[in-house]
Order: sequence, then C-alpha cells, then structure tokens
Amino acid sequence: MSQRAWKQLHLDVAECQRCERLRTYCADVAREKRRAFNTWDYWGKPVAGFGDERARIWIIGLAPAAHGANRTGRVFTGDRSGDFLFAALHRVGMANQPGSQSRDDGLALQDCYISATARCAPPANKPSPDEVANCAEFLDREWQLLKAKRVILALGKIAWDASLALARRNGCIIPRPAPAFGHAARFMLTPRVQLVGSYHVSQQNTFTGKLTPEMFDGVLGQCLRAAQR
Repeated sequence: MSQRAWKQLHLDVAECQRCERLRTYCADVAREKRRAFNTWDYWGKPVAGFGDERARIWIIGLAPAAHGANRTGRVFTGDRSGDFLFAALHRVGMANQPGSQSRDDGLALQDCYISATARCAPPANKPSPDEVANCAEFLDREWQLLKAKRVILALGKIAWDASLALARRNGCIIPRPAPAFGHAARFMLTPRVQLVGSYHVSQQNTFTGKLTPEMFDGVLGQCLRAAQR
C-alpha cells in the first residue's frame, strides 16, 4: 500500500497545474533553455521528492531551480546548490556519491528524504504565499508517508515557516509567536520529531561564506544525533 501511495504522490506532483504563473514560467524556461544545456530535454514540470522512503531525516528546501531540477526532474540535481548539498550528505554517509547531475546518475540516499516547499521553479526563486499554500498538500502527504521521520531539516526561512505550518496542520502544538528561524535553530514538533534550521544551500549563501561546508556539516551532525535518540 505504501509503495502505491508514494507512486501516486509522485504522479500527482508531476501533473499538478494549480499555479498558472509557475507552470507558464517553467514551460518557458524548458522551451528557451540555457545555452549550456541546449541539448537537454528539460523536465519542465513540478518536481517530486526523492530519497529513502524509510528515512529518519527529511530535508525540505525552497523550490526547484529553473535550470537545475526544472531541467533534470530531480530535486537539487544539476546545479551548484545540489553540488554543495550532496557533497555534504556524502561526507556523513547519507549519499552514495558526492554529486548529482541527472535522474539516472546512480545517486542513492540512505536515511534521508528530500523535498521542497514549492514543487515548481518560481521566477527569482520566490514563490508567492498562495503558491506555497497550493503545494502544502504534498508536504502533508509526505508527512503521513515518512513514518520513521525523527528530524526535519528546513533549508531557509521559507522552508522553516512551511515546516511549522505543516506540523500545525498535522496536529502539533506550535506556539505563537512561532519559533524563530536561525542557522542551527531547533524546536521539538513532537516528542519524537525535531525541526532543525539551516541557511539555504544556495549559491548566494555558499559563495559568500554565509554558509560554509563546516557550518552545514555541523547541522547535519546535529540532525544525525537527534535522529538516533
């Protein structure tokens, strides 16, 4: 039953047409392409989550990149953010290889599942609140399916806020004002599930040194320890 539910979720994500602005933008990017990728057949559709369906650690990002996941069809695949993320996951043993370039590159995750707050690439990497709300159902379904989850790692404030809203929709008591986002911030959503924050693995953060490999390794170590309790 679980495998059928996962398959149906991935199909429903790929077929979603709820946000006209995002669907138009993704289709335009897929048609026009970037010169470096002019031989690619862009995915150009909403992007489902990826990873170990029995994971204890669930990473929630912002949205697919226009020429990353929107091109390759897999989260954090084919861009610099993914290079940073998967290299870090490889260092701690949660990825079998340090990079991710395409859906058929052999990447496999162990004890980690990755999805996003919004499933379509948004202009300027900024989905609107309505667009985030339209994708909330997919996070809700992942919450129900990821039965072994112990840690949610939110990459950036939008993902942090979406994770708190997700937990509230699924019966968790979230105080008001809500816990503030910060790098390495922590909050217990339930006695078994902890929310952890990290600066996003975007080029803007990693190229400027706002987020370094050492900082992200520290957060991943925090997640691993929490998952083992």
